[in-house]
Amino acid sequence: MDRLSSLPGLHLLVNLSPPYRLAILLVSTLLVAKIVSALFFRSAQKKPPRVRTWPLIGGVRKFMKGPINMLREEYPRLGSVFTVKVLHRNITFLLGPEESVHFFKAPESELSQQEVYQYNVPTFGPGVVFDVDYSVRMEQFRFFSESLRVSSLKSYVQHMVYEAENFFTKWGDEGIVDLKSELEQLITLTASRCLLGKEVRDQLFQNVSDLFHDLDNGMLPISVLLPYLPIPAHRRRDKARKQLAEIFSNIIQNRRASGKKEADMLQAFIDSKYRSSGRYLSDNEITGMLIASLFAGQHTSSITSTWTGAHLLHKQFLGPVLDEQREVMSRHGDKLDYDILAEMDVLYRAIKEALRLHPPLILLLRYSHKDFVVKNREGNQYTVPKGHVVATSPAFANRLPYVYKDPDSYDPDRFAPGREEDKAAGAFSYISFGGGRHGCMGEPFAYMQIKTIWSHLFRNFELELIPPFPEIDWDAMVVGPKGKVMVRYKRRALTALPIS
Repeated sequence: MDRLSSLPGLHLLVNLSPPYRLAILLVSTLLVAKIVSALFFRSAQKKPPRVRTWPLIGGVRKFMKGPINMLREEYPRLGSVFTVKVLHRNITFLLGPEESVHFFKAPESELSQQEVYQYNVPTFGPGVVFDVDYSVRMEQFRFFSESLRVSSLKSYVQHMVYEAENFFTKWGDEGIVDLKSELEQLITLTASRCLLGKEVRDQLFQNVSDLFHDLDNGMLPISVLLPYLPIPAHRRRDKARKQLAEIFSNIIQNRRASGKKEADMLQAFIDSKYRSSGRYLSDNEITGMLIASLFAGQHTSSITSTWTGAHLLHKQFLGPVLDEQREVMSRHGDKLDYDILAEMDVLYRAIKEALRLHPPLILLLRYSHKDFVVKNREGNQYTVPKGHVVATSPAFANRLPYVYKDPDSYDPDRFAPGREEDKAAGAFSYISFGGGRHGCMGEPFAYMQIKTIWSHLFRNFELELIPPFPEIDWDAMVVGPKGKVMVRYKRRALTALPIS
């Protein structure tokens, strides 16, 4: 006690009356609590680590080398949550099932699409998708969803089957083709028939196809930052968009005047109306939504069809797919419809695995309207500030080694019952079609389309991939195979298994 009392100032506290000592003790306790709270709060407010970049231009150089290359370089050093500055934008990446939960589940008021996808507006047109507020956009997404319900898909499959059978009649008994080019043509034909309508497919296909080509080529990397930059590609894009609006306006007016109904997405949009106002869609809205639907599906389906074929024609996993076709044929003959395609689980897994390895959209983006906290699998917490662009990458996340065994290998059996690697680490282990609030509504359509094409090919041709195996074109806006994908074919009929 003497030794303690000799400390500077402590004798004052000892000599104070009990009420004063209690007051000082309470103040001291509150002060300590405040300091501890501040330190804890500061820890909880820790921002994600940042990619080291040059001043001013920030991460532009790293992005020019390719976003996937940057992710592969920074992930081992910074982990699954980090920020890179690109010009004036801070982009925070969330890589992994645990980290991306908020990305996929957050409401629009917290993480929104509209701000980051404005570069689509010149292509899709005014008054649709990313050029309208959230409530209108949700109604428009409902129109998309209703046009892709099972009853509609069943009618679309008959168009897909017809287009595939008709397209491959032009192949001879044997030959060599660029599979990538062939499937791009066929997907455009089937999408035109199912989505754009009979009139386009029968009478205006080449004209509309050329205009879509100009629209497609008008979406460049520079378009993301400067969508209205007066360059030749943008001028051709704007001219094509205007001509498409005129073509579709005439078709819509003729359909309405005739009272004739067709089984296609165009008809679904003509018949749709807003719940909030009871108003039918305008011609311009229908045109924009048709363009958006074709853009959303055409690239994904043609790219995934090509990768599916390239991997299966390596032969290792081709046998089970052919056995499944024989077994299905033994029960249904040559018939193909929605229900029969739904039975093809082996082919489904083959397509799904191609899409895991090669998702056409390598980045998914949102804009943060408020701070939020994200926790990585190591238990570290970071606060992502308001105003950041938040990103995740299917191309990177789909190959995480702690989620998938031998993640760079093509192995459709990883999705088979008993393995199901895509479910082991959580709901967002497989994000080729996005997920959560903004999952792709066209996923069932894409699988039906790709199944139809490959079922027909496997039943009618022997196919051999001519080396080399295609590389990935990381420089494209929608990432697919680089260059040609050459295949040797020979016409033959696949024999059904005998019914036991």
